Amino acid sequence: MTNAEIQEIPIPELAKHAAGESVIKPEYDSSLTNEDLAPLKEQKWTWYNIFAFWMSDIHSVGGYVFAGSLFALGIAAWQVLVVLVLGIVAVYYLCNLVAKPSQQAGVPYPVTTRICFGVKGANVPAIIRGLIAVVWYGIQTYLASVAFGLLAIKFWPSLAEYGDSGTHAFLGLSPLGWAGFAIMWVLQAIVFWNGMEAIRKFIDFCGPAVYVVMVLLAGYLIFEAGWDNVHFDLSEGPELSGWSSITMMISAFALVVSYFSGPMLNFGDFSRYGKSFSEVKKGNFWGLPVNFLFFSILVVATVSAGATVIGKDADGNIITDPVHIVDKIDNTTAAVLGVLTFAIATIGINIVANFVSPAFDFSNVAPTKVSWRAGGMIAAVGSVLITPWNLFNNPTAIHYTMDTLGAVIGPLFGILLADYYLVKKQKIVVDDLFTTKPEGRYAYRNGWNPVAVVSVIVASIPPIAVVIWGTAYAASFTWFIGAALGFVVYRLGMKYTPKEYLYSDYAEGAGHHADDAEEKVAVTA
Repeated sequence: MTNAEIQEIPIPELAKHAAGESVIKPEYDSSLTNEDLAPLKEQKWTWYNIFAFWMSDIHSVGGYVFAGSLFALGIAAWQVLVVLVLGIVAVYYLCNLVAKPSQQAGVPYPVTTRICFGVKGANVPAIIRGLIAVVWYGIQTYLASVAFGLLAIKFWPSLAEYGDSGTHAFLGLSPLGWAGFAIMWVLQAIVFWNGMEAIRKFIDFCGPAVYVVMVLLAGYLIFEAGWDNVHFDLSEGPELSGWSSITMMISAFALVVSYFSGPMLNFGDFSRYGKSFSEVKKGNFWGLPVNFLFFSILVVATVSAGATVIGKDADGNIITDPVHIVDKIDNTTAAVLGVLTFAIATIGINIVANFVSPAFDFSNVAPTKVSWRAGGMIAAVGSVLITPWNLFNNPTAIHYTMDTLGAVIGPLFGILLADYYLVKKQKIVVDDLFTTKPEGRYAYRNGWNPVAVVSVIVASIPPIAVVIWGTAYAASFTWFIGAALGFVVYRLGMKYTPKEYLYSDYAEGAGHHADDAEEKVAVTA
């Protein structure tokens, strides 16, 4: 829709699109607006929909391995449980903080960041988050696709030679691997293409359904192994004690928070659909502290019982990958059900964490050219081009790629919170999110807030330096370092930077930008 066409509309247009029915007002600038980014006409999600979102986000191969790894850190099981509770409660409160502005305005995360970065500068966090999602989308798709290869070989052993990456490989992946990846890629694209309502229904059903199979799997393995062989300590060395155990607990706490840093940052993409902020908070409570703690206990019980029933891997290590656990079960029906379940679970997390996010992010970069669907497909195609299997199988490459990108998530989080809660006093003038006019509150300097851009750069340097030159222990805290620095640098910058530097039209008498955020009534869609 061109700007001229928008001006011809006499009343707000109600546009029903894949991301939800939205309101586009005649005065909205077309360069900042499309039917997916505009404020929602109606916010319908209940606490259960948010709860199901978190179930889908946590139930994945990666989530399984992560939860199991916490119990293998060498500290006592009770210490791990304490860390889990503290870490996930911290995530709960942080998610509530980042959820409120998007739920209030009814817009996705990249549009919300216009309040601090400016209507054009918001492309900085959008592109950063989009790139991270593309990489993880590819990796999660690859991990889940392994399940199809294992399943095919279980039924047709003659296919084993086509599952060897070194025999008939193309770009580092075997023919069977390509087939599994393509199946996963297409299945995810089908669910995504049908829009947010289809995604909501998918996660509403799959979240509980995956839990049912997980509980049955755990019950089967515990029955076969005997309860005496279920242990909540998966470490194989001596147990840490004293100061060593305390430092490991602190690191584990940081790992829990950092693990959720990606979906936590763009949680506004989903909280925008919440009927009320109280519904979002209730969904977060059941989906994070309650759900993650139960999931982690279920995982460690399954993995420890599995070590007795199926044994360890070729190197003598406990198997924490659920796909490989069910593949080794001497029961074809259980194995097939388990493999398909974890494939479906990974589709769920990939869509909610790594498909919806870049769809909004890339659409925000060029609203007139890139729709929500197009943004998602750009991410999907990009996930193939990066050959994620090669990235995943190269620990050094994935470490520097993901940890460097991830080090920037913290500053983006800190800047948004500092601006919304301290600078803007929880006020959002929704209409100003969609105008480039100099008098718009979020126009800043030609659409860019220089303080936000400088804050990202300054706050990202220390955590990136830790990734490159620091220890693995120090790298656990990069999110916290970045978030704290982003918060402080931005707050001080907005307080002390001359207003004529922040706003293009300040010298012309538009001093209303400076300090009257609390005086202008926030407008919601």
